[in-house]
Amino acid sequence: MKTTIFTFHPQLKTGSRINKELATAAAGAGYDVRDMYQLYPNFDIDVKTEQKILEVSDRIVLQFPIYWYQTPALMKQWFDVVFEYGWAYGSTGTALQGKEVMLVASFGAGQDDYTRNGRFHVTIEEILKPITTIQYLTGLTFLEPLIITGTLNMDQELLSNKVNKYLQII
Repeated sequence: MKTTIFTFHPQLKTGSRINKELATAAAGAGYDVRDMYQLYPNFDIDVKTEQKILEVSDRIVLQFPIYWYQTPALMKQWFDVVFEYGWAYGSTGTALQGKEVMLVASFGAGQDDYTRNGRFHVTIEEILKPITTIQYLTGLTFLEPLIITGTLNMDQELLSNKVNKYLQII
């Protein structure tokens, strides 16, 4: 099974601890890890290249932090331009059908903050809904996501446990 990891973090090498360790561990384990902000710092996405990479991938891992209850801007742009009508969806858009997708999302606040009665009055599932709904047009199969909460205060031991879990499930 060919797994490709698309990492969407605007400061993966300099401003990320969690996503940087996940990406480094995956690359060290032999996975193809794509630092999307390094590849496309000006958001000028090479649509055909991205489509070709997706076409040869059996499992697509989308790894990203949540900022202001949303994905990073480049990730939204990537969906907008790469998932074209006639390629990703529509009567002839079958390129993604049957491929697996795993979301690996990191949240600064703790798990309890993301409940109906929590600090933010929104669930993690609701925050991720704009992404997971894509499956209904594209035929993608979304796997159980890896949700990492409490990253602002995460100690190294817990982070190491999360990295190990990540490597086991991707």
